[in-house]
Amino acid sequence: MACIQRALLSVTDKTGIVDFARGLSALGVEILSTGGTFRVLKEAGIAPLREVAEVTGFPEMLDGRVKTIHPRIAGGILAMRAKPEHMGALEAHGIPPIDLVCVNLYAFEKIAARKDAPLEELIENIDIGGPTMIRAAAKNWQDVAVVTSAEDYPAILEEMRASRCLSQETHWRLAKKAFAATAAYDRAVANRLAEIPPSGETLPAVLDIRAPRKMALRYGENPHQSAALYASGGAGIAGAAQLQGKELSYNNLVDLDAAWQLIQEFDKPASAIIKHTNPCGCAEAETLAESYRRAFEADPISAYGGVLAFNREIDGETAAEIAKTFIEAIAAPSYSADARRVLESKKNLRLLRVAPAEAELVVKSISGGFLAQTPDVHRLVRSSMEVKSRRPPSEEEWAALEFGWKVAKHVKSNAIVYARAGQTVSVGAGQMSRVDSVKVGAMKAVLPLAGTVLASDAFFPFADGVEEAARHGITAVIEPGGSVRDEEVIAAADRLGLALVFTGVRHFRH
Repeated sequence: MACIQRALLSVTDKTGIVDFARGLSALGVEILSTGGTFRVLKEAGIAPLREVAEVTGFPEMLDGRVKTIHPRIAGGILAMRAKPEHMGALEAHGIPPIDLVCVNLYAFEKIAARKDAPLEELIENIDIGGPTMIRAAAKNWQDVAVVTSAEDYPAILEEMRASRCLSQETHWRLAKKAFAATAAYDRAVANRLAEIPPSGETLPAVLDIRAPRKMALRYGENPHQSAALYASGGAGIAGAAQLQGKELSYNNLVDLDAAWQLIQEFDKPASAIIKHTNPCGCAEAETLAESYRRAFEADPISAYGGVLAFNREIDGETAAEIAKTFIEAIAAPSYSADARRVLESKKNLRLLRVAPAEAELVVKSISGGFLAQTPDVHRLVRSSMEVKSRRPPSEEEWAALEFGWKVAKHVKSNAIVYARAGQTVSVGAGQMSRVDSVKVGAMKAVLPLAGTVLASDAFFPFADGVEEAARHGITAVIEPGGSVRDEEVIAAADRLGLALVFTGVRHFRH
C-alpha cells in the first residue's frame, strides 16, 4: 500500500476537481497546484494549498509554457521511495515527495477538429508539462498514483478513506491508463500535424486513418460481407443520432450520405430522394413540404423504399407527405414534435438527426492502398459561365440550369439531369456512354420533358447527346465544355434553337 501525503493537481478540464481536492484535503493531503487550477481551488477554500511556483522558486514563464518542468517537481515525482540514495537526494535539496499526480492535458483534439485552425494555434495547444508529469508518475507507479480522468476521482477517494492509501493494484491500473492517455494524445498530435501538407502541396505526405468503431452492422453491401461503422466525430452521417427505427445497414448509410451531401447544395428549403446513391428526385421550394412533393413527383416508383434528406427541420406537414409511402431512412437537422408524432407510427423508419460536418479528404480504398482527394465543394457562379450559343438562356432557363447543375454533381457518371427551376424532372445515371444517359433519363421521365433544361456532368464528346435531348423538348443545356468536338456541339445547339452554357468545371462522380 502507498499512502498519499502530497498531491499535485494541474488540470485543463476542471470537471470535479474542486470536490476531488476537497476530499483529498479532508484526508490531510497537502495539495500543490498550478496557475488556473490553483486559482479555482483557492477560490473554493481548499487548504492546505501551495502553488507550484512556491515550491520551485520560479514563477510561470514564457506565457505559461514553463510551469512544472523543474527538478523540484520532477524529483518529487520520480524518486523511488525504496532507494535510500533517492530519498537522500530529495532531503539534501529540500524537495518534497509527491505521492499523487492528477493531470489532464490541453484540449488539443478540440482545436484540431477545426480544419481551419492555423499551425501556430495547433502548436500552442500541444501540452508539454502535462505529459511529462504523467509519464514521470506512471514510470514511478509503485510510489506515485497518477490520475488522468475525472471518472477515477470517486473511487480513489473511497479507497483512501478506508486506509488513506492506495493499493499497488490501483497504482498499476492508473499507470496503464496514464500511458494509454499520453499515447493517444501524442498520436492525435502526430496525426493532425501529418494532415498539414508539405509546402506547395494540398494533400498530406502521410495518410493516417484512425476512427473508433461506432457500431457493428448486420452485414455489408451483401449478406455474405461483414461491416462496421467507424466515426471520427459527432457530425455528418457517421456521427448522426438515430432517433427511431430499425438498425442501420451499410447500404442505408451510403445512401444517407449521398442524400445529405446533395442537400447541402441548397439554401432554400430542399428535399432529396436517393436510391442506390443516385438522386431520383430533388427539389427546392418556399416550404419544405412543397419541396418534398415536387421531389417525389419526379419519380414516385423509384422513391419507394428510398432514402431522404432535408436541409431544414422536418415539420408536421412534410412528415405527413413522407408517411404516404414506404421510406427506408431520413436524414435531417431536426424534427418538430408534430413530425415525430406522425413518423413514429412507421416503426421501422430510421430517423437520423445530423449535424453539419466540415468537408474533409475523400478517401477510397483500392487493392493495396488508398486514393485520397480534396472534396468537390465547387459552387458555380453565373458570372463565371460562358454562353456558347447564339441565343442566351432566359432567366427561367438560367434558374433551371443552375439547379440541374447542382444535382448533376451528385449523380454517378455519366450523369444527365433533366430539370426545371427548382425541380429535377428525370435523371439518367451511370451509363457507359453519355448519349445513353440522355436516353435513360428520357425513358424514365414521368413528368413532361418539354420545356426542361439538361445538365451534363462532363462534356458531350459528340453532338448526338444534345440532338437526342432536343428530340424530347429541352430548351437549354449546361455542360463543362472541353471536347475536341465542342464546335460541333455548339453548332447543333444553334441549329436546334437551344441555349448552351459552358461551366469550365467537370463533376465526375465514380
